[in-house]
Amino acid sequence: MKPSLSRRDFLKTGSALVISFSLAPELAFGQAKPAALPGSLNNNRMLDSWLRIDADGTLTIFTGKIELGQGIGTALTQIAADELDVDLKRVRIVHGDTALTPNEGQTAGSQSVENSGTAVRFACAEARDILVNAAAARLGVAASALTVSDGTCTAGGKSVAYWDLVGDANLKREAQASVKPKPASQHKWVGKSILRRDIPKKMTGGAAYVQDVRLPGMVFGRVVRPPSPGARLVSFDEAAVKRTRGVIAVVRDGDFLGVAAEREEQAIRARELLKRSAKWKESESLPPPGDALFEHLMTKAKSVDSVVNEKTSATALAPAKTLRATYTRPFQVHGSIGPSCAVAQWREGKLTVWTHSQGVFPLRGDLAKVFATDPANVHCIHAEGAGCYGHNGADDVALDAALVARATGGRPVKLQWMRDDEFQWEPYGSAMVMKLSGGLDAQGNVVDWTHDVWSHPHNNRPGAAGGVNLLASWHLAKASSAPFPVDPPQPTGGGDRNSIPLYDFPNQKVVKHFLPEMPLRTSALRTLGGYANVFALESFVDELALAAGADPVEFRLRYLKDPRARAVIETAAQRAGWQAGAKRDGARGRGFAFSKYKNLACYVAVVADVEVDRASGKVRVTRVVAAVDAGQIVNPDGVVNQIEGGIIQSASWTLLESVRYDRTRVTTRSWADYPIIHFEDVPQVEVVLINRPEERFLGVGEGSQGPAAAAIANAIAHATGKRLRALPFSPERVKQVLA
Repeated sequence: MKPSLSRRDFLKTGSALVISFSLAPELAFGQAKPAALPGSLNNNRMLDSWLRIDADGTLTIFTGKIELGQGIGTALTQIAADELDVDLKRVRIVHGDTALTPNEGQTAGSQSVENSGTAVRFACAEARDILVNAAAARLGVAASALTVSDGTCTAGGKSVAYWDLVGDANLKREAQASVKPKPASQHKWVGKSILRRDIPKKMTGGAAYVQDVRLPGMVFGRVVRPPSPGARLVSFDEAAVKRTRGVIAVVRDGDFLGVAAEREEQAIRARELLKRSAKWKESESLPPPGDALFEHLMTKAKSVDSVVNEKTSATALAPAKTLRATYTRPFQVHGSIGPSCAVAQWREGKLTVWTHSQGVFPLRGDLAKVFATDPANVHCIHAEGAGCYGHNGADDVALDAALVARATGGRPVKLQWMRDDEFQWEPYGSAMVMKLSGGLDAQGNVVDWTHDVWSHPHNNRPGAAGGVNLLASWHLAKASSAPFPVDPPQPTGGGDRNSIPLYDFPNQKVVKHFLPEMPLRTSALRTLGGYANVFALESFVDELALAAGADPVEFRLRYLKDPRARAVIETAAQRAGWQAGAKRDGARGRGFAFSKYKNLACYVAVVADVEVDRASGKVRVTRVVAAVDAGQIVNPDGVVNQIEGGIIQSASWTLLESVRYDRTRVTTRSWADYPIIHFEDVPQVEVVLINRPEERFLGVGEGSQGPAAAAIANAIAHATGKRLRALPFSPERVKQVLA
């Protein structure tokens, strides 16, 4: 992979419309606040921050959102091509580069098409209007007389192309979002399954990932982490490591240890020597392991309590029967197949980092704080990582590489974590407890509902105010302070995401017990708290349906007024061949679940079929049917891929994944300690899309994980008559419950 161009070099690549990447200027005192613009356009208001027209007949779209394998690069080009009336082949895209792209914060929360796609749509619609008017002036005709085909404007036998208007049309202006985008009936590309742009190089061995970056004079780095949280470095044998063949630098800064060598295997060997010689002072600082953890979270850990949602009805009947249940989720890791990696280089006091961070601008800010420099002296360039969703080690390893690169005399350093670094030190998805109660009246109707959730933070990414969220920064001699942990508030939520039921229950109360102290570091794992809350909520709905003697699908529809929610439920049930009152046989079962991700993104209903081997305790998910409403669908194949991936990932979380630790150390250090789903256990997945071209985009990447988990849990209960409430449903746990 070649290094990305600087902004100056990029602008030299051809005669182009002048580009400015500044945000809208700050308002003068007393000036009125500008009207809100759609999507990410609101915080990045210059049109030329979003697109560029080149004299060579190409167009470039700039986005602060990054390609993680979710296919947004393809979807955004489809949106741009439609609004600009150009062929898809003409559109290039640049992702996440602090010198080139708009600042869109983090690529997270299934918001890329929703926010960046909306901005690109409105920016390109406005740019087309500017270009068409420039063409009309050039040709001496009315703009309304022009037709546009593949960027060429024609009227009365005369024509001019966008790329001939580089000197006439000025995109260096603040967007107004006053030009209405095209209706769906005029779309040529949006709504079609276009082949993904990022796939060919991944399938053919091209330089697809940050792990593939090679720069002139590059050396290789590794780090040695403390053996446990809170451990302090006492001593190590620096001289022995420096004598190791190929080693060019050994870095110690406080409790941070790193090494650089000419070759990668030499860096790995030097790391092993460092690990063996290092002496650490450790202490017992971790919470109780196993099931004792959850009692600890509810009764011993310090919590900040708040009522998330409350509704009361004076007319609801008193419950004749009350059910209570407690559900749990362990700490879980991202488990990226390719360990976290970055390339860093210092030149004349300026730092360049190639990174698979999901937020290059927030990362730049935290790196600047660590090195006490202006953010303008730090250039972060996104390069894909081999596995990324949520806050894994990508940002942390960027700082590791930069710290080691300071000692290499300007030579770039590629630093990659080892597998034990990844398992022991990446930010985890928080362990959680969900305690629910529900009251049924004499007719079997839900009249009362409560949901209490205990959780550590779910969003400790770089960019927070008041400190630095980078692992090594806390281990340095001049250590940075971590910001006080916070959790995203409603309406999206963090630990309480998807805890508010969409069902119309007359009395309901949701309480969040936020646990800011993190003995084990937690942050964003895909869906944040949504996965566990939907698992608990939709499992408990099934428990109430059983107590009421009702079919689970009919029971859900009884309390839903939203026609789109009802439509996905009915579609999934119909496609799966759902049969009310189906009998269990002790081994095979079918479960249902539904959610609207974050209560404001895509609607997903899931039917899961399972087989339970009672002798071994192994659960196999054999088939899953999902119905999805994501509003207007840009690339159907891309949406299907995201839903399928979420279901498979959820099956792995739900059946297998859990971090193990004792009171001092994390003991999960390899794939042998952290099983994940294998190819032979991947279920058959069928996804039905409900396209609504007249509706806005709805985020889809994290929509299926929660309902898939609940559908699996409900299917096991249907098959065996036994309810599992503690994740994961490992063979040992299943055998214990069935016994």
